[in-house]
Amino acid sequence: MSSRMAGSVLLRHAGAGAGRLFATTASPAARTALAGGEGAWARMMSTSAASHAKDEAAKAAATGDGEKKEVAVNSYWGIEQSKKLVREDGTEWKWSCFRPWETYTADTSIDLTKHHVPNTMLDKIAYYTVKSLRFPTDIFFQRRYGCRAMMLETVAAVPGMVGGMLLHLRSLRRFEQSGGWIRALLEEAENERMHLMTFMEVAQPRWYERALVITVQGVFFNAYFFGYLISPKFAHRVVGYLEEEAVHSYTEFLKDLDDGKIDNVPAPAIAIDYWRLPANATLKDVVTVVRADEAHHRDVNHFASDVYYQGMELKATPAPIGYH
Repeated sequence: MSSRMAGSVLLRHAGAGAGRLFATTASPAARTALAGGEGAWARMMSTSAASHAKDEAAKAAATGDGEKKEVAVNSYWGIEQSKKLVREDGTEWKWSCFRPWETYTADTSIDLTKHHVPNTMLDKIAYYTVKSLRFPTDIFFQRRYGCRAMMLETVAAVPGMVGGMLLHLRSLRRFEQSGGWIRALLEEAENERMHLMTFMEVAQPRWYERALVITVQGVFFNAYFFGYLISPKFAHRVVGYLEEEAVHSYTEFLKDLDDGKIDNVPAPAIAIDYWRLPANATLKDVVTVVRADEAHHRDVNHFASDVYYQGMELKATPAPIGYH
């Protein structure tokens, strides 16, 4: 009898201790269940089961019996996926790197023959520096204009980014506006990058060409960065002459297309959407609009250099925004 009474006392103490432990460490729902008895516990278990079922349903919707389906991502940070975009004809817009309102029609009527005659010593240094860079490029690529275009665009996309970045930092330091030039230069860099993305659909670089891109980009970025810090007017003049050479290279590209030396294949889909080209556009149409872009960048950079030559800063003249 005494042993049974002692065991009963121990069980009561153990039950009370467990109650205090669960009441301290368990979740609010669990504490409510402990306090409310079997009914509350049953309600909590049913809620947990429903939540588990919901998770399983979401997984099933994502997998779809082995087939991957698109599921909207709800972000804790309040960033929601945008609604599906469509073209003017109602078809789905498939590009995430640019939107329909960022597309444009290139001005192919732009004067392609413009040339800034180097008069000052600084201009002559910029001109002959660019000319000296063309010689090894001609030897390396010869008339493989698809790969040549890719190499050219990996370099051409650097100055706009560097110039825009330095003007951005200058604007922050001096608490002043930039006259729209930050946006104009960054738009130029983005446009040149889209040229590269387009030609990647036409020609794939070889491994040693990729290695060359890494080397050239690393050297050119640092050289242009310090050059822009020392003399922005020299830096913009260099880019102006680089763009003149780009116009010349794309003109030669078009000649080979006309002569049948390069197949005039259908235009990549990304180019058709980006430049608003007709559905039956060809590589020749793509090269034509890219050349027009380069001519526009030529004019913008020569103009920027002229502004500095006249003793003014870029913020004093409105930037040519709106072409892209």
